[in-house]
Amino acid sequence: MRITAISAAAALMLLSVSTSLMAQRPDDQIDPKSLALLQEGRAAKAAGNLDGAQDALETALAVDPRNREAFVVLAEIARVRGLPGKSIRLYREALALEPNDLVALRGQGEALVAKGATTKAKENLAKIKTICNGECSDSTALAASIAKGPPPTATAQAEPAKAAPAKP
Repeated sequence: MRITAISAAAALMLLSVSTSLMAQRPDDQIDPKSLALLQEGRAAKAAGNLDGAQDALETALAVDPRNREAFVVLAEIARVRGLPGKSIRLYREALALEPNDLVALRGQGEALVAKGATTKAKENLAKIKTICNGECSDSTALAASIAKGPPPTATAQAEPAKAAPAKP
């Protein structure tokens, strides 16, 4: 009697898991509404409306979180706003969906350079060169960014404070 109850429970579990797996869409089929919102976000970004672009892109990701291009455009907006840490995180999300995305690898590398992490940026450059089998425009752009180095910070540009005279 025990074996029948256990086997019935296992069969029910197997049936429910297989049914839920069959209902999922393949990864390459992104929701059309999400793609429309992505295009709306790109248009707003091109028009200079970064807030509107960010809203549309975040909505696109809410509709379909597998929209890798929305992560990339959001990361570009974060870089324009001077938020390299947020940009790195968004590029990481895009790379989690497609590890060989050259645009995301280059963008993340440039954001890493802006943050001062040139060693990690060089790792991205090595990945890009491996994917491209040598040089390509993405590897050239990232190499130039690494060579240029991180931007100077506001505190580094300020004049050093004058030391107070020593008291005898």
